[in-house]
Amino acid sequence: MLSIKIIAIGDLKEKYLRDACEEYKKRLGAWARVEEIVLKEERLPDNPTEAQIKAGLLAEEKRILEKISPKAYVIAMCVEGKQLSSEEYAAKIEEITNTGYSEIVLIIGSSFGMTDTVKQRANFRLSVSKLTFPHQLLRVILYEATYRAMSIINGTKYHK
Repeated sequence: MLSIKIIAIGDLKEKYLRDACEEYKKRLGAWARVEEIVLKEERLPDNPTEAQIKAGLLAEEKRILEKISPKAYVIAMCVEGKQLSSEEYAAKIEEITNTGYSEIVLIIGSSFGMTDTVKQRANFRLSVSKLTFPHQLLRVILYEATYRAMSIINGTKYHK
């Protein structure tokens, strides 16, 4: 069975976001083992300097990379990543599993993003939109998009 691991920086503060993630996580369970790893976001001042941001991202980088198996296919959620339709995302997941990967790791960085080292560890960079979303909302979007992709792969009626 496919294993999907979502590594996210920062807690979901709003109950409705947590509930939405839990619902899609439960639905995904029909087709994959789903694990969510929430890592602490580095505390920065209200107006951090570039050096403070860099130091925070480096601390987060270490925690992210520790959670990735060397055999995992890694997708980093990046603004500069490739945008895919739902059908293309489903095809990408099928391509990943057809090339022998049994674990997909999806990474959502903090509000300041992620380091180049984390991005370089990724096999693929994905962007959901040219629009800017709070990184907490992105977690819900990623869960829904992944559920939709798995629905397409499995031929259910969810995706019309």
